[in-house]
Amino acid sequence: MTLRLRLLLAFGFLSVITAVAVAGAGYVRARDAIVQRAQDNAVVEITNRVEQLYPLPARPLSAAALERIAGRVSGRTDGVVAYGNGLSAGGMDTSVITPELRGLVSSGRVGWQRVQYSDSVWLVVGMQLRLNSGEPSGVEVYVLRPFTSETAFVGELAQNAWLIGGAGLVLALGLGFLAARGVLRPVRELQLAAWQLGQGDLTARVPVRGRDELASVATTFNSTASSLEHHVGELRRMEADARRFVADVSHELRTPLAAMTAVTDVLDAETASLPGVAGQAARLVNRETLNLTRLVNDLIEVTRFDSGTAALALDDVDVAEVVLSCLRMRGFSAEVTASLPEGVRARLDPRRLDVIVANLVGNALRHGSAPVSVALSVDGAFLVIEVADSGPGLSPEVLPHVFARFYKADSARGRSEGSGLGLAIAWENARLHGGTLVAANRAGGGAVFTLRLPLDGEV
Repeated sequence: MTLRLRLLLAFGFLSVITAVAVAGAGYVRARDAIVQRAQDNAVVEITNRVEQLYPLPARPLSAAALERIAGRVSGRTDGVVAYGNGLSAGGMDTSVITPELRGLVSSGRVGWQRVQYSDSVWLVVGMQLRLNSGEPSGVEVYVLRPFTSETAFVGELAQNAWLIGGAGLVLALGLGFLAARGVLRPVRELQLAAWQLGQGDLTARVPVRGRDELASVATTFNSTASSLEHHVGELRRMEADARRFVADVSHELRTPLAAMTAVTDVLDAETASLPGVAGQAARLVNRETLNLTRLVNDLIEVTRFDSGTAALALDDVDVAEVVLSCLRMRGFSAEVTASLPEGVRARLDPRRLDVIVANLVGNALRHGSAPVSVALSVDGAFLVIEVADSGPGLSPEVLPHVFARFYKADSARGRSEGSGLGLAIAWENARLHGGTLVAANRAGGGAVFTLRLPLDGEV
């Protein structure tokens, strides 16, 4: 449920409760006052009519006398009945006289009661006539008069109460909508600015209006965004400096490394004629010089990816030939089982595919166990190459970081001789092609790396 809907429901609920409380209380009080006044007026009117009958004769009244009493008490719309000496007179329906009202009148008091009669509300008023001496005459008079006008007025009052309540509800919903709009506008602006900030727009800010809590939140957000922009700018500057430093150092090392490689190649050719310790030292220097050369070349390649200067040299190639050439050039053919169907052609950069395959197979041979397999297939519009080993596989702690730069899972998979950049470079080359490189564990044991590249070379 949205915040706007919750606010509207809250305003609506509050307005309904308020309207019911105010209009209901006013309706009840007005209804009671109207009914009470109507009853009082009716009782006073009928009492005045009865007082015109005095003085009453002391002798027992006859049926004719009761008829005269009923006629003099009745009005144009009233029904009257008079009881006395076991006789009754008048045209009133006596079924409307309840036992409670009859008992009250018999005790000598004036009584009245609202009753349902002829599909409407009527008022029955009863009293006992007394002699001049104040003693009961034995005559009871009951008058039935309509309560229709008062009922209609009370109904109209209730209808007005409902209309006022409904109008109040509509007004409250309108005010709630305006209030929700006013409250939610800063929230929407804050949401938009947070989204822009999450998308990398560090200049996103929220307009500050007023001095309320939302303004305080907007001010805090702007302050946080400004601080974040400053820190991110510093981090980016430091990162750019670090990349530039790595690139400069790598390029500066290439010249002396070329000279060192030439010297170590000469030493390596003469190691057989050198005495024991000197030959071992020459071989060690040659091996470490080659490792340093690979590290410098890898660093230069990484700086190209970071600077965005890495580009594809696409060509229509036979994928099986590229993979077989990679395995032969690096001496992997005897250690790797290859399943490479002929006729699979793709538009890609053969040099970068060579780098990917070399890094994946070299990683499998160093860290996994034989046999290592390379399988080529086509899945729809994608070229798929799987490199699998039969080693212990990748631990759950290693899997999330396997393509991270300089990451070495030495404790999990033995001593690593690489730079820690091979898999990262392979992943970057796959991404540059618009493909993916995924690491996982096989069900039967061992790690498997799956490379997917588009066949048509479109990124």
